[in-house]
Amino acid sequence: MARFFAFAGLTLMTGLINQGAFAQMAAKTTQTTASSYNIGGQNKDFVTTAVPFLRITPDSRAGAMGDAGIATSADANAQYWNIAKMPFNEKNYGVSVTYTPWLKDLVPDIFLAYISAYKKIGKDNNQAISASMRYFSLGNIAYTTYTGDPNGTGMPREYSFDLGYSRKLSEYFSVGLTMRYIHSAIASGVSYLPGNNYKPGNAMAADVGVFYTKKKEIDELRSRTLNLGATITNLGTKISYNSVRKDFIPTNLGLGAAYTSQFDQYNKITFALDINKLLVPALNNSDTQISVVSGVFKSFGGGDQFQKLDISLGAEYWYQDQFALRAGYFYEDKNNGDRQYITAGLGVKYNVFQLNAAYIVPQGSGTTRNPLSNTVRFSLLFEFDKLGGGTSSDEPPADVTPPAGQ
Repeated sequence: MARFFAFAGLTLMTGLINQGAFAQMAAKTTQTTASSYNIGGQNKDFVTTAVPFLRITPDSRAGAMGDAGIATSADANAQYWNIAKMPFNEKNYGVSVTYTPWLKDLVPDIFLAYISAYKKIGKDNNQAISASMRYFSLGNIAYTTYTGDPNGTGMPREYSFDLGYSRKLSEYFSVGLTMRYIHSAIASGVSYLPGNNYKPGNAMAADVGVFYTKKKEIDELRSRTLNLGATITNLGTKISYNSVRKDFIPTNLGLGAAYTSQFDQYNKITFALDINKLLVPALNNSDTQISVVSGVFKSFGGGDQFQKLDISLGAEYWYQDQFALRAGYFYEDKNNGDRQYITAGLGVKYNVFQLNAAYIVPQGSGTTRNPLSNTVRFSLLFEFDKLGGGTSSDEPPADVTPPAGQ
C-alpha cells in the first residue's frame, strides 16, 4: 500500500490526471494541476512538471554539497551539472556510476540508476564528447480503481539518454551542448476502462552550458581558483500521456560559482554556490496549451521571483587529493515547496578510482521531507589517461639496453 501511494504522488506530479477511472483515483488523493493552493488563507503558486526524475541529483559528490555542482571542478558527472566543464577534466577518459534508493523509508524497490562517460578529443584535448543514461524505476505496482478494486499490475519506469559535445574557446572559457531523449511509462500495466487512451510519453530536450575558470598562482604551493558557470537544462518539447493534454518538462536556469583555495601541498578547500529557477509557469488547466517559449517567459511573471529560486551551498575539503570531507545546505522558499535540508559526505581517491558517499540529514515531514532522507548514496568514478596499458609510442622503454659499440 505504501508503494502504491508513493507511485500515485509521483504520477500526480506529471499532470497525468485526465479522465476515467484512473483520473478519479488521482483526484480522490489530491489536485496538483491547478496553479494555486490555499495556505493560511492565501493562494500560493506552485510549479509542477512531468518527468521530475530529471531533477534528482545523480551523483554523491554534489549530493553531499547541498546539490551544488554547476561550477565545481570537472569530473564525469559534468554531463548532468554543466556540459561545458567537460574539456577541463584532468584526465582524458572518465566513467561514473551511481545507484540511488528512492523513498527508502517507505518502499525497497524504487531507485535511480545513473551512468555517464566522457572522452577528450581534438588538438591539445580541447574538446570532449560524452554520454549518459538515467533510469528511474518505481518497482512493482498493484493498481486499484478509486473504489479499491484491482486494476492490473505493472512496472512503471522512466529513462533518459544523453549525448554531449563541449569545447574550450580559450584557456579559461568553454561551451557545451547536450541532446536528450526522454521516455516515461509511469502507468504501464494499468487496465483502463473504455474511453481512456493512456500511452507512454516521449520528449526531446537539450542542455546548453558555459564555464569559466581562472587560477592564480601565489607561489609554488599556494593558489586560488575561481569558477563560474551557467546552464539552461531540459529545454525541449512537452510530453503527453494521452491525446488531450501536454505537460511541460522541468526546464531550468542555473547559475553557479565556486572558489578554491590551495593552502599548501596537502590541503585545499572549495566553497560553492548554485542558484536554480524552473523556467516553467504555474498553470491553470486552461493554460496547458501555451508553447514552450511562452511558458519560459511566463515563468518570470507573477509573484515574488526570489521565492521561486532554489539555493544550494556547499563546501569540500581535500587532503593530499586523496581524502575529502563535504557538507552543504539546500534551501527552497516555503511558498515554493519548502524543501530545506543539510547534507554531508565523504570521498576517497586512489590512482584512477574514486568513491564518494552522500547523506541527507532527516528533517521535515510530509511533503517537505526529502525522499532521500536517511539514505546513503554511493558513486564510483574511474578517470584515466589511456585505454589499456603499455608505454607511449614516443617514449622508448626504460629497460632497453643499447647495442654494443653505441
